[in-house]
Parts: sequence; C-alpha cells; structure tokens
Amino acid sequence: MAFLFDTDAISELLRPRPATAYVKWIMRVAREEQFTSAVVIGELYKGAYRSDNRERHLSNIEQRVLPAITVLSYDISIAKVFGSIRAHLEETGMSLPDADIQIAATALGYDLELVTGKLRYFNRISGLKLNHVLATSRNR
Repeated sequence: MAFLFDTDAISELLRPRPATAYVKWIMRVAREEQFTSAVVIGELYKGAYRSDNRERHLSNIEQRVLPAITVLSYDISIAKVFGSIRAHLEETGMSLPDADIQIAATALGYDLELVTGKLRYFNRISGLKLNHVLATSRNR
C-alpha cells in the first residue's frame, strides 16, 4: 500500500517531539510508498512564510521534506476528481476547504491511502481510504 501524507502528517515529523508510534510506523514505510500533494507543499510554505521562524521552516521544507517524499502534481485529472467531490459535498450540504478537497482528490486519483489526523473532515469524502495511524498515535 502506498500513502499520501496530509499537511499535518508531515508537520508532525518536524515537531521537536513527534508522536513516537507514528515515527515508528513511518520508518517501516518504504520510501517508494511515500507521496504528498503539491497542495500540501503549498500549505507548508504558507505556514513557513507566516512563521516567526521563517528561515528554519523554509530550510526544513527544502532540506528535509522535499528530498524525502515524492510530490504529486495537481493536474487536470486530479482537478476533475476535485470537481466531482466538491459538487457532491455541496449537494449534501457539507463543505471542506478547497485545499483539503484537492488533497483528497490527489489521494483518490492516484489510489493512495491518506495519512491524516483530520479523520472527521476527510470521512465526508466517499471512497477515500484513510489511515488512522497519526490520529491514533496522538491519542496515546
């Protein structure tokens, strides 16, 4: 199984004391099975640019994150999946931020399991495979 890492799943690893169970789990995941979305990278950059520790966060992204994970582009096929999800959520009276829908669309489009701590948000998206390891690790 290959995985798409959400913003919080990557940020967790950059914390001074990341969740131990999560770190142990990710160390067993082959590098070839670790992916993220360009949208996630954008969110990481946004956080870095808003931070008081801008240079440290930018350095973490460029020296630790980008070399360690495959970044998938947000292209036309993923945009089509996004449109379908967004329309369905609006029809059912549910909503999510566009970035979250774009991340979910990337996971669906590439048939990846999404690693996130925001399970209650992503549970709204039909057919999305969710990995609970981050959420479970934080509750320990």
